[in-house]
Amino acid sequence: MKQAVIVGVPMDLGAGRRGVDMGPSAIRYARLHEAIRALDYDVLDLGDLEVPVVETLKKNGGAPGGLHHLEPIRSTCEALARELSVLDDAALPVVLGGDHSISMGSVRGVQRGRTGLIWIDAHADFNTPETSPSGNIHGMPLAALLGYGDDRLVGIGGGVPLEPQDVVLVGVRSVDPGERELLQQAGVTVYTMKEIDRMGVPTVAANVIAQLERVERVHVSFDADVLDPTVAPGVGTPVPGGLTYREAHLLMELLSDAGIVTSLDLVEVNPILDEKNRTAEIVVELAASLLGKKIL
Repeated sequence: MKQAVIVGVPMDLGAGRRGVDMGPSAIRYARLHEAIRALDYDVLDLGDLEVPVVETLKKNGGAPGGLHHLEPIRSTCEALARELSVLDDAALPVVLGGDHSISMGSVRGVQRGRTGLIWIDAHADFNTPETSPSGNIHGMPLAALLGYGDDRLVGIGGGVPLEPQDVVLVGVRSVDPGERELLQQAGVTVYTMKEIDRMGVPTVAANVIAQLERVERVHVSFDADVLDPTVAPGVGTPVPGGLTYREAHLLMELLSDAGIVTSLDLVEVNPILDEKNRTAEIVVELAASLLGKKIL
């Protein structure tokens, strides 16, 4: 039997708005375990990592350059990377956030040989301390994973940068000026909502699958704010004009059909801003589609 291993990271230290630390609980409450078990997975839940409470910390954590809470974020991501690195290669890790900075730990923890990354998000998360308008680290993890930014973030989990040709962003529609320049310099593939509108989800998915077919492992990092706020209101940084319910499911279904995904993040669910846990429920449905649930 296939095994899914769940790890929660209740952290909102990288975000500018509180609440995503409750995301792991909301996603579990939305019957994540039952949805995965229905797909013939054995589910092992390792519980939540211990994360400091923001009220016990100073705003910038003593970090130069205004990187808010750098040290507790770094140490939490290091702990996550260690926890995932010892899992059996056949297991499928499902990491529950928390803000998107946790992906610096999850990606490093699942990285084995040549690893591909599909970053499904309204935001590029490609800032560095020099380009970030806020100093919030949840806007920096993807840049760090490719070797850009503060060395303490780049070095998490051994710090082997991903290859730009093995990274694809999907659903982007909010990019800071400095990110735009760095993304172009890095040479990663980006499918904005313009490309999705013009090409359609099937073509975008086919291109992503073809680009990553030669890597050994593929990690999907799914940020709930890629969905349109009318679909998923419970996110910290909503941006109008996102994926519809069916577009998101189709993307997940096509990635599932390709059989390339070996690990998954589900991040940025904010129950405080949600309506009766609706966003967490949709995220669980999408995870099920990615892991093999079919209409027929």
